Amino acid sequence: MKAAVIGLGVEGKKAVNSLLNHGWEVYATDLNINVDLEGLNLPNLSMNMIGDNQTVSIVGDDITVDLGFSNSYAIDDCDAIAISPSMFGGAFADRLLENGELLSDVIQKHKDLFTIGITGTNGKTTTVHMLKDILENAGRKVLVGGNGGGGFSGYYDLILEANDGDYDTLLVEVCDMTLDFANYCFDFDMVGLTNIGNDHMDVHKTIANYKNALVRFFSNKTIFTAFNQDFNSDFKESASKTIPYFEYQDELKLIGKFNLLNAGLATAIATELKIPKDIIRETLADFHAVQGRLDVYKINDADVYVGKTDNSDALASVLAENNFYALFIGTPRHHEEHRLDILDVAVEYNPEVIVLFPGLDDTLDIAIYRLNSLGYMGNIITVNSLDQIIELVAEYSHEDAILIGGNGQDIIIQIQERIKLISEKL
Repeated sequence: MKAAVIGLGVEGKKAVNSLLNHGWEVYATDLNINVDLEGLNLPNLSMNMIGDNQTVSIVGDDITVDLGFSNSYAIDDCDAIAISPSMFGGAFADRLLENGELLSDVIQKHKDLFTIGITGTNGKTTTVHMLKDILENAGRKVLVGGNGGGGFSGYYDLILEANDGDYDTLLVEVCDMTLDFANYCFDFDMVGLTNIGNDHMDVHKTIANYKNALVRFFSNKTIFTAFNQDFNSDFKESASKTIPYFEYQDELKLIGKFNLLNAGLATAIATELKIPKDIIRETLADFHAVQGRLDVYKINDADVYVGKTDNSDALASVLAENNFYALFIGTPRHHEEHRLDILDVAVEYNPEVIVLFPGLDDTLDIAIYRLNSLGYMGNIITVNSLDQIIELVAEYSHEDAILIGGNGQDIIIQIQERIKLISEKL
């Protein structure tokens, strides 16, 4: 079998890797000759590179990558096509749907599995892992994945793995920017909404548009929403069944009211699936924070909170948990100025120190300008290495609390691992 992958963003690269791992031949293309190929598994391939100033072709045994152009004959020769979710709804995607060439149409075993989607702005990954552990402890064979940005292998990997593996339940993390795409690719039996927050406004433009996308996504499905969620009346009109959830009331190792709601959502879905209450309680009592998500470590006198908080609502929810002396904030990509809103929240909180480090990109100058324009009067420090961050953590470790968050999941995981090692040695 041969597949074409159109677009080599996060999902595209994950699709290439997954297709190769499942024994497919791959033709991959991106019109951007300068696309970042990091994360694309091309080791051990005997490759020939052919290029000029405008185009590049990489040819291997099972893969061909064209940059700067697309070979329509190579695409037509494929059995299935994987497009970037951002292309869904465009003319090219519509043509694929008409011809039944999208990978989710060519391979359909995943649509036979009982499928649960978890979407929302914050808390998706934590809720997915909570529910996965509950279901597995109840004896279900769970395949979990979805949103590539959440640390999973991407939507196409779920489709391929479901086709080759032995599972009875499909658990999908659905990014709020890919609702229509995911709704087409999967047959959701249940959907849980963690929350609606201020993120990806470069795509949604307004909260109203985000709400409308959710209304489409929820149509004729059983959905779970927080008891006090905005727009619940709109969601109830769209869904076939609406089940409210509340803050979890039993033992939980994770900190924060937001995690009580995540656990409440996982519990509500598990309860609807008739999972025994003792399995739910025992699973959640032993549940630990997902790597890169908020966790707390003790270093000298300080509680050091570390976890991705890449939008203003996520940061605000964490800041409500303690009195933080210093905030370490990873900066966003150059084109994601909407995520600089986290600095607005930081300034409102008014810590003694704000430490900026490159998260997804080195946009330190932009972040400094934002802090100054907001009138922040505290100490602004910039750092560029993990060692510098650790040195400052040690310096502030006799204060009550420190938060390390912002953008850059991979960087934050590295920080988290180092902080954990230091904490365990003290």
